[in-house]
Amino acid sequence: MADQAEFAELAMPYMSALYSAALRMTRNPSDAEDLVQETYLRAYRGFGGFKEGTNLKAWLYKILTNTFINSYRAKKRRPDEVDLDDTEDFFLFRRLGGLEAAKAERTPETEVLESIPDEVVKNALESLPEQFRMAVLLADVEGFSYKEIADIMDVPIGTVMSRLHRGRKQLQQRLWDFGRERGLVPPEPAPAPETAGASGSGG
Repeated sequence: MADQAEFAELAMPYMSALYSAALRMTRNPSDAEDLVQETYLRAYRGFGGFKEGTNLKAWLYKILTNTFINSYRAKKRRPDEVDLDDTEDFFLFRRLGGLEAAKAERTPETEVLESIPDEVVKNALESLPEQFRMAVLLADVEGFSYKEIADIMDVPIGTVMSRLHRGRKQLQQRLWDFGRERGLVPPEPAPAPETAGASGSGG
């Protein structure tokens, strides 16, 4: 059984990561601070029941997620828009664009996705329905495994995989639409040339 005296030493290093996650969930700095405070208070009270050797970060995120769902969402109010100054979300983007690129080297899609500004990625992510947004955040930004996300969100692994798949698809679709609006994407996919064209693409 963990000792509450160890709590500060073990849990405090996660505070800034939890605050970033809270800010993405609530999209409002003062709500994010309240959410982190409430999370730490609940974690401190419940720390006696924390099993040593289990994943403390995942345990804290589970409390954060549950607190957000039970408290913040219950307020049913529109969060203030907030400009997140970190570009950590861009990591998510690269990873989304890079999933197929890893198998098929670089594709036109990857190049389009990588050329979209961070701000747009952030807005597209924030516009996803909440259950998809949470799954994508936990997997692609925070780096949790399916099993950890299933535990944090209290749903079966199959549900996590389904939400992630749909969330990533929606995110890519929104980014692709933006690329098309900005002229980054051709209106129709160009047919593959059978012979080398007059102008090469430069590798």
